[in-house]
Amino acid sequence: MDSAAPLDDLAAIIPAYNAGAHLAAVIDTVSRYVPRGRIVVVDDGSSDDTRAVAQRAGVVVEVHPQNRGKGAAIRSGIARAATLGVTYAILLDADGQHNPDQIPAFVARARETGADMVVGNRLVDTGNMPWLRLVTNHVTSAVVSALAGQKVPDSQNGYRLIRLALFARIPLTTSRYEIESEMIIRAGRAGGKIASVPVQTIYGAEKSFINPFIDTGRFLRMVVKSVFW
Repeated sequence: MDSAAPLDDLAAIIPAYNAGAHLAAVIDTVSRYVPRGRIVVVDDGSSDDTRAVAQRAGVVVEVHPQNRGKGAAIRSGIARAATLGVTYAILLDADGQHNPDQIPAFVARARETGADMVVGNRLVDTGNMPWLRLVTNHVTSAVVSALAGQKVPDSQNGYRLIRLALFARIPLTTSRYEIESEMIIRAGRAGGKIASVPVQTIYGAEKSFINPFIDTGRFLRMVVKSVFW
């Protein structure tokens, strides 16, 4: 596979909130693998120039007039990507933490395994991961894996490839960061095959919008609700 050539049958979904400082560089690198007409940026009610940056970059832009949360942005992105006539979509963050040069590895893993979802795994090299995030990831991944019926080493990693046909029949309902766990649990419950691929995560000066107390509460509520899915 020519890692610098656009990949067939693939869209990219980039949920973005106040990401204007990083977004142009992310789009430029993603466009090495996904044509700009198949890159979907969802501006989730940003107060900076996120929307303008995306529009200047010539990508598909979906806009939430008000901030609705990462989960809502992902749901909008999946719905838009489903209209582009492709089989897969790669989801990655707008802040530069996910290295777009690893997109071909996700596609290769999906082709190799026939997986409906390929989730990035940062836990093969945790040297630069904050210790609290490491512990949290291990615990939540164990819970999510049990609920999905498949082992997912890094369930909180938002860098992932999905088969759009599977998610067209999965009713995603969460609107914040718990979407990442919901996607895995519902995919597993629906009979989808889930694989993982090692990825690098780049920790820089970007601002995290995760609230450890509120988002932990949302995760726990989602876990309870998942019993009835």
